[in-house]
Amino acid sequence: MATAIPDLCPNTRIADIEELALDRKSLQGLDKLDLSTVSDALNHFPKRYEDRTRFDSFPDHPREASVCLHGVVADTRRKFGRNRRRFFEAVIEAPGGNSTGPRIVCRWFNMPYIHRIIAVEQELILYGKPKLSGRRLVMDHPEYEILDGENDLVEAHMGRIVPIYRLAAGLGQKTIRSLCFQLLESLADEDLPDWLPPGVMENQPRRCRALREIHYPESLDDLAVYRRYLALEEFTRLQMILLAKKEAIRAKGGIPHRGNGKLLRKFFSRLPFDLTGAQSRVIQEIGQDLEADRPMNRLLQGDVGAGKTLVAAAAILLVVEGGHDAALMAPTQILAEQHFRNFQDWYEPLGITVKLRTGSRESGGDLPLFEAARNGGERSPGSLTVGTHALLHGSSCFENELGLVVIDEQHKFGVRQRQTLIDQGDAPDVLVMTATPIPRTLTLSFYGDLDVSLLDELPPGRGKIITGVRSTTQTDRAIEFLKTQLSSGRQAYVVYPLIEESEKIKATAASEEFDRWQQRLPGFTCALLHGKMTSHEKETVMEEFRKGETSVLVSTTVIEVGVDVANANVIIIYHAERFGLAQLHQLRGRIGRGSHKSYCVLMCDPENPEYRERLRIMEESQDGFRIAEKDMRQRGPGEVLGTRQSGLSELKFVEFLNDFQLVHQARQVAVRMLKDSNRDKDHFQGALPPI
Repeated sequence: MATAIPDLCPNTRIADIEELALDRKSLQGLDKLDLSTVSDALNHFPKRYEDRTRFDSFPDHPREASVCLHGVVADTRRKFGRNRRRFFEAVIEAPGGNSTGPRIVCRWFNMPYIHRIIAVEQELILYGKPKLSGRRLVMDHPEYEILDGENDLVEAHMGRIVPIYRLAAGLGQKTIRSLCFQLLESLADEDLPDWLPPGVMENQPRRCRALREIHYPESLDDLAVYRRYLALEEFTRLQMILLAKKEAIRAKGGIPHRGNGKLLRKFFSRLPFDLTGAQSRVIQEIGQDLEADRPMNRLLQGDVGAGKTLVAAAAILLVVEGGHDAALMAPTQILAEQHFRNFQDWYEPLGITVKLRTGSRESGGDLPLFEAARNGGERSPGSLTVGTHALLHGSSCFENELGLVVIDEQHKFGVRQRQTLIDQGDAPDVLVMTATPIPRTLTLSFYGDLDVSLLDELPPGRGKIITGVRSTTQTDRAIEFLKTQLSSGRQAYVVYPLIEESEKIKATAASEEFDRWQQRLPGFTCALLHGKMTSHEKETVMEEFRKGETSVLVSTTVIEVGVDVANANVIIIYHAERFGLAQLHQLRGRIGRGSHKSYCVLMCDPENPEYRERLRIMEESQDGFRIAEKDMRQRGPGEVLGTRQSGLSELKFVEFLNDFQLVHQARQVAVRMLKDSNRDKDHFQGALPPI
């Protein structure tokens, strides 16, 4: 049994607990995981579990799923493979076995020290996927644990459901498992008090029970109840941070940045089309924010082609008419240059200065000011600066006070990058935009500090898009179809996931395939576009494509956002099974921007037949929000949102972000707790509250 540690509390520093007898390397490993206190350690939850009340039988054939084996090392050897690559292998057999019994070979490559760790007659716990190598059944780089009998906390490691933790260099599974076991054995239930109010969950468990069960569950069947409870607790804490942040922005105050609207009405009168009802509604919401004495902090969501840029243009006009500068930051040079051209076309007739600021180019700034705005003592209008990350470096481009920051494709930027641009003004209004529809739970969980506007209506006159999933073996048929479209005057994109061929990834690449497409399409001009080209090269290629001088653009995903060529009505995406559904939807959005019927062909590996079911929704729907929800269920929230977003990589129960009911409940509980609590809201601005 574990020896109880006296005078232990959640805030006790692990390094100060002499009874643990942790060596320097283990303490350094804990430090790398930011586990300095008892509370930190108990919040480091297992990544999976092994049922060591029983083990899998030694396999005699390959398996798709990983197995957990208890075995003895029968033989070891160091060997050389291809290119003289050294590796170590150990032959493992069942305990009490013999030379004729079942065996498996474990191999470790490029780990020259492993032969000093694993030796004959050692007992091991192994976790890995058996596969065939020649005639032998092998496991490459399995997770392993040596049962050396030296640790007196046997009950923590064997004969029960055992936790497996995320590790860092210098820290072993047995060390962190023993640590958590001793801490839980030494803490009384009252040392682990409930944090959530009572009655927020049906059959709500005690927090102390949830913590004990998540580290050392009595049954895997009941584990979901305790994980859900701790997920609700974590999401509630996150919501309290977001709500406190939102309140802090409101309390900070600001100045109204809205002009009188004359310039905006003139802009609308020059448009050759009417706004959609959704655009009119959102512009009104933004206008109300701009005239308030608190900073706007708004997220603008809309599907591909819903007209977000026009809404941003209206917001910018209201601000520059009020005498303030505006900044629009885009994630790529191509998108920034496209915005620059569009805003010049819109704003030049109005006499508004539009500048471009990227890493390789600065343009504009020589237009006369809008003279009419000077009459009657009104302030001269501000200007718009469009740019990439270059906007983050220095505020000299804003001659007037920065009144509005617009972030396009906000998910491409980190939180700190956005804040760096915002800090160049004195409480400017902020509008962040995304054409990648965000599932409801992620919007609430990670943008709960923002007001949300939704463009849920597409402009009329868009061409229909037909989507089909095909095998790469049907390339010849795709070529013939493409020729018919090009012959009728249309243009096309051919997209690959890679720039160059890779030994590690089985997929063709844009650079290698470009010459083939030139040969496949005689009489038509092809061009190559990828991220390694210089900004000037990319802009030249795009300009020729926009003008129709190029018929086919062979590209990587650099065209994913913002590229707008109305005459392009075909996109062929190779190795579509390698993309997420939301990214495929974004790529598909490059077509259907004119009145022509458009075609999206998803070319997939014939050796991967399960892709067809996964991609079926692309054939069935063009609703980006429905596709985003499906994408999140398939790939998980972490893959969909990306770790750029603050807090995601720190969440321990990411899988529950699929559960809208739980996320919504967390929001309600957070509102209630903040309302009923006398605690200072600044308490929730930093790390989550401790245990």
